[in-house]
Amino acid sequence: MTRPETAAEVFDALGLAYEHAFRTATAHRAALTDLLGTLPPQARVLDLGSGTGRPTAELLAAAGHDVTGYDVAPKMVEIARQQVPAARFELGDMRELSFEDGTWDAVTAFFSMLQLPRSDQETMIGRLAAWLKPGGSLVFATVPVDVDGVDIVFMGHPVRAYSFTAGRVKELLGAVGLEVVRAEEAEFVPDHADAGPEPHVYLTARKPG
Repeated sequence: MTRPETAAEVFDALGLAYEHAFRTATAHRAALTDLLGTLPPQARVLDLGSGTGRPTAELLAAAGHDVTGYDVAPKMVEIARQQVPAARFELGDMRELSFEDGTWDAVTAFFSMLQLPRSDQETMIGRLAAWLKPGGSLVFATVPVDVDGVDIVFMGHPVRAYSFTAGRVKELLGAVGLEVVRAEEAEFVPDHADAGPEPHVYLTARKPG
């Protein structure tokens, strides 16, 4: 296997192909629909790993919310700005972001930590909890498998993957004071010649008010 590609390299190369491959992920949209039912008007929402802007930022912005997305891949930021002008998109590594505690009504992170070492994921979950306003929600989606630096091929690209089981993610959320209020597990097959079935878990965790 060749050198694992960075997240920026993978998603710059995939671009709109990633959106196409995951466009029928109904569990993703269901998690967003549930979140929309809980947000106050004109909520401030942070979308980490915002990709092409669809469906997450697009649906949230269309509902009147103030959405800011960050992605590590320049091409994804470019596409998102074109596709979802109602939201803001910035280039940045989530590990380098800094916000005051209680800044956001909601944070979404759909499959955006799978190339971060486990220690970084644990740190990020704690930071996201701090950034939420009391009563705010984190929607976190991942591939719930016990892997720590395993080299795989994702949609034709060599990557190094890190993840936790669903149970362990729930423990991490609880440890930073968040209550898991929604959980959905699904199997999804991306619409791409080099993709196979993936287990997915979608967790919504709320910060006590």
